[in-house]
Amino acid sequence: MAEKSGKHEANAQFAKMRRAQDAQKATSEYEAAAAVLRAKTEQLRALRLARDAAAAPPQPAAAKRKPGKKVKSGSLSDWLDGQAKDGRSR
Repeated sequence: MAEKSGKHEANAQFAKMRRAQDAQKATSEYEAAAAVLRAKTEQLRALRLARDAAAAPPQPAAAKRKPGKKVKSGSLSDWLDGQAKDGRSR
């Protein structure tokens, strides 16, 4: 029976070492992918800033409306009277 517990213990240690190696490999792959992503982001940021610096500044938007006469607004009672004359009831 001592042999079985020894084998079991050895298998447990082997599995533990294997999980540690897998974790280390996964961590290194994750860090490598993160480094590649950071490098790509820095490159794209530099390209965007260069493009924006080379572009002409935007022109101010032209006024859409010319100042003109204001339309005199009537009172609510005038509006209601107009509605009543058109045949609309309350």
